Amino acid sequence: MSDQRVTTTIEAGIADVRLSRPEKMNALDPQMFAAIAGTILRLGETPGLRCIVLSGEGRAFCAGLDMASMASGGSGATLEGRTHGDANLYQHVAWGWRNLPVPVIAAVHGIAFGGGFQIMGGADIRICAPATRLSIMELKWGIVPDMAGFALWRTIVRDDVLRELAYTAREFDAAEALAHGFVTRLADDPHAAAMDLAQQIAGRHPQAVRAAKRLANLAADADSAAILQAESDEQARLMRTPNQLEAVRANIERRSPVFAD
Repeated sequence: MSDQRVTTTIEAGIADVRLSRPEKMNALDPQMFAAIAGTILRLGETPGLRCIVLSGEGRAFCAGLDMASMASGGSGATLEGRTHGDANLYQHVAWGWRNLPVPVIAAVHGIAFGGGFQIMGGADIRICAPATRLSIMELKWGIVPDMAGFALWRTIVRDDVLRELAYTAREFDAAEALAHGFVTRLADDPHAAAMDLAQQIAGRHPQAVRAAKRLANLAADADSAAILQAESDEQARLMRTPNQLEAVRANIERRSPVFAD
């Protein structure tokens, strides 16, 4: 399916989502913001979904804001309005991936600058081509990262490293991003690597995968007591369910499990 600036293909429980404005290196204009938000909404309501791969068409993942297009207005959204839970529209296009119930894998190549770098940060796992150029670029334009970047990066990168990169807006490469924790791993073909990983995840007990994502999300903010209780609660809901028993049987019988959604 297509939503103007974003295309989505779903097969075997895996959604292949692509930012699709290749002539502008998938730069974010009002239509792109609306398309990403609409895609997140539909994926959250899609039955049988097990994993998402997010990438960009053409030469780049996402070059960040289309400054000329955004300056002319058109999105109708404000910074102040909390239109998507705790977030505004601009934050939601990055934060919304983290809030989806299934894992999201970003396959990043070419360029991930500014808003594109923040969207990448919304993924659970980020696979990056070695030649990718990255930057927390907002200070170059006299603004700050405000698309959920700080809320997402705080769990994956050292505080002083984040401050240096944000204050300077300097460009860095994929190897440095990997060393800092912004990137999970490198791959010459990040989309192929992401699809392979998505297939592995899709082969696991779907309710257990969703539970693991809920626990991972909770760990960023909750205290130890809340996390310990959540672990017990999630486990209690999974134990002795048909899918959990199928996982055990499949392992014993050395075959691929067949799970019900």
